[in-house]
Amino acid sequence: MEKDKIISTLNDLIETCIDSENGFREAANNVKSPQMNSMFLEIANERKGFASELKREVLAFGGDPETTGSTGAAVHRAWMSVVGSLTGKSEHNILVEAERGEDAAVGVYEKAMKEAMPSSVRDLIDRQFRSVKQSHDRIKQMRDAKSATMGK
Repeated sequence: MEKDKIISTLNDLIETCIDSENGFREAANNVKSPQMNSMFLEIANERKGFASELKREVLAFGGDPETTGSTGAAVHRAWMSVVGSLTGKSEHNILVEAERGEDAAVGVYEKAMKEAMPSSVRDLIDRQFRSVKQSHDRIKQMRDAKSATMGK
């Protein structure tokens, strides 16, 4: 795989991790449950670490690492804030939005996993992907549990 394509793929992942970190911090600010707040902050910190790991790889390939999230993610974070305000910070709705954000992150990682990469980079992406998928599934389970208690 050419170096520019590797750097581009890694920068897409960095952007996704920055978006995720910011989104989970916003979610943490909009929940009352200490358990959910802690979980969201834990995931946000993990994504910050993921972005740092990916930035080191971009630098190793001689590239310029991404430093900001995407415009679309800013819109998503704003929507989460609106949902929190309009619904009295319904934890169910925040979980729905967090799951939607994780769906997007899983998709970006799945796309990156299809690219030809040096084995060390592939191992890093695979490890991060498994953690992103695990967080997605955890949020989905919490959302399903909230739905069940709400009769939805």
